Amino acid sequence: MGLDVGDRRIGVALSDPLGILASPLTVMERTNETADVEKIVGFINQHQVKEVIIGLPLSLSGVVGEQAEKVHIFVNHLTQHTGIPLKMRDERLSTVSAKRLMRESRTKKTKEKVPDDAFAAAVILQSYLDEIGQA
Repeated sequence: MGLDVGDRRIGVALSDPLGILASPLTVMERTNETADVEKIVGFINQHQVKEVIIGLPLSLSGVVGEQAEKVHIFVNHLTQHTGIPLKMRDERLSTVSAKRLMRESRTKKTKEKVPDDAFAAAVILQSYLDEIGQA
């Protein structure tokens, strides 16, 4: 499972059972940290997730800023409620890649505005899957 954790929303993505292809699953509207963690744990249980990859929003220079600190705090809370590995990955430019992918996949019939968060989570997860697939 891949997560793109933001202040207002959390993008969620899943891979196929073989761990080859990541796909957007949903976008959660944030309510409070406890409820958000419970919902993610529900997804983990429902989809029998074995590992969670969380995007870490470093600055372009690689510095851990305020948003990355918020993600660290969230991950620490999530860690207390799961028994599976949680790994943070550099997510720089994942939203830019997600927007490009959404633009390319949109047809003329697709007019609705879909939040980028689930696509960004898929980009983060796919990057990880590609990396471990090459190992």
